[in-house]
Amino acid sequence: MKLYENGAYLLNGTQIVEDAADVRQILAAKTGKDVTKEEAAKNTIAYGILEEHNTSGNMEKLKIKFDKLTSHDITFVGIIQTARASGLEKFPVPYVLTNCHNSLCAVGGTINEDDHMFGLSCAKKYGGVYVPPHQAVIHQFAREMLAGGGRMILGSDSHTRYGALGTMAMGEGGPELVKQLLNQTYDINMPGVIGVYLKGKPIIGVGPQDVALAIIGAVFDNGYVKNKVMEFVGPGVSNLSADFRIGVDVMTTETTCLSSIWRTDNEIKDFYAIHGRPEDYKELNPGDVAYYDGMIEIDLGEIRPMIAMPFHPSNTYTIDELNANLMDILDDCEKRALVSLDGQVDFTLKDKVRNGRLYVEQGIIAGCAGGGFENICDAADILKGASIGPDEFTLSVYPASTPIYMELVKNGAVASLMATGAIVKTAFCGPCFGAGDTPANNA
Repeated sequence: MKLYENGAYLLNGTQIVEDAADVRQILAAKTGKDVTKEEAAKNTIAYGILEEHNTSGNMEKLKIKFDKLTSHDITFVGIIQTARASGLEKFPVPYVLTNCHNSLCAVGGTINEDDHMFGLSCAKKYGGVYVPPHQAVIHQFAREMLAGGGRMILGSDSHTRYGALGTMAMGEGGPELVKQLLNQTYDINMPGVIGVYLKGKPIIGVGPQDVALAIIGAVFDNGYVKNKVMEFVGPGVSNLSADFRIGVDVMTTETTCLSSIWRTDNEIKDFYAIHGRPEDYKELNPGDVAYYDGMIEIDLGEIRPMIAMPFHPSNTYTIDELNANLMDILDDCEKRALVSLDGQVDFTLKDKVRNGRLYVEQGIIAGCAGGGFENICDAADILKGASIGPDEFTLSVYPASTPIYMELVKNGAVASLMATGAIVKTAFCGPCFGAGDTPANNA
């Protein structure tokens, strides 16, 4: 993986030219055109989408109006109550209320279901879309039902990312959604745009989370993409399935970027057709000469299976590195714990080493990143004929939506997983933030 020190131009979607003193002459020789940096910066996919949604008339000071909004049951109660107190009469744009977090389930009583009924009543009163519990995690519903080429979506969840489908999506705190509900705007300076140039294709055994973790590990600490838009381009994009792209895209949140967008092709066109919305597809590509404020060049064939260790997804290693340097890496994790936990918790992972290998008590395949159809099919293939055993180890699998679950039932993947001893559950975001499958003490 290469991070360019300067900005870079992308020619015809396939050739990178790093910014330098004589770059204008180089570009003229290659393209036969005299293109300025300012003109080329307008040829990114991101610029075009932001321009279409900006109401200020000034591309340096954006005032964005989003096409659609989405929230879940941790956030929509406070958002709608605040908007009501501020004069809300109807939702001015489609607003989806999903019930996939259920954060109050530990309280007991009816509080959790009362939240859901509040959401349902608001959807009926103000014109929103209500998604019942267990039907879909927020982001998978948005992929299947909301996303569209060239659109912008604002969600009150940090992992609001639908760039692989050609939708620039952003996750923000509730007040920004309240503003949209009151016909106000999302006001930001024009963000930088970082190109992510993909070439080659992944080797067998490398999945979307591996690619995502490799990127996060390379850019988090140095702030390379902080508050910028990551734009995925290059021929390698077409070597990835829609599910694979989605799995990478949703984890761009962990890089600290503002949003993401990808070039689209027939793979994404088929995705929309499969979900009964062919009219929502739009082909997106950068212009013939596009300028990016930075460039990340990735040969997908060089990515290896990855693992993120505590206490952040950027603390990444390849599985080979972990196995070769296990005790040193665990020692580093314990030192990080002293900082992250302020010395208040006696944290260790070294007690998980058995016969020189790292032992875990729990496996979870879930959420907006892991609960996709292909991801679960791969797990079923790997585990077929095996048993997880009756010991400490447990395995829970959460398909990200009911349509995904149905297809997994039809193709036999659910039966294969259950035969191993795994438990296949309904769509729920809980394991991602500790509201479900909470591990035992010291597990």
